Amino acid sequence: MNFPENLKYTKDHEWVSVDGDVVTVGITEFAQKELGDIVYVEVETLDQTLDKDEVFGTVEAVKTVSDLFLPVSGEIIEFNDSLESEPEKVNSDPYGDGWMVKIKISDASQLDQLLDSNAYKVLVGA
Repeated sequence: MNFPENLKYTKDHEWVSVDGDVVTVGITEFAQKELGDIVYVEVETLDQTLDKDEVFGTVEAVKTVSDLFLPVSGEIIEFNDSLESEPEKVNSDPYGDGWMVKIKISDASQLDQLLDSNAYKVLVGA
């Protein structure tokens, strides 16, 4: 399984890529394998400012629906529109074309609470 070292991770199996005060968020390879084939991604929080750990959307797989939790507080400034017609990108490229949202961070210190790739590997038993 792939755990890119340049990313941060949450205990809820989301990954975070940091670029200045904007972070890109998706679900990890581990999460997408656990969920199975992704059939729908819903994010109705575009342009909203949410607190860390609030639900910003859902991902629907063949066997279950799972909430998506915001890893840091901030405003959701972009949704990966391509997931509306091709949700399977979350399965085929979770760290690339399968990204879900971009957030303008309101409290950068929250990034320090995220896991690095080694800590995430321990969490999932890899």
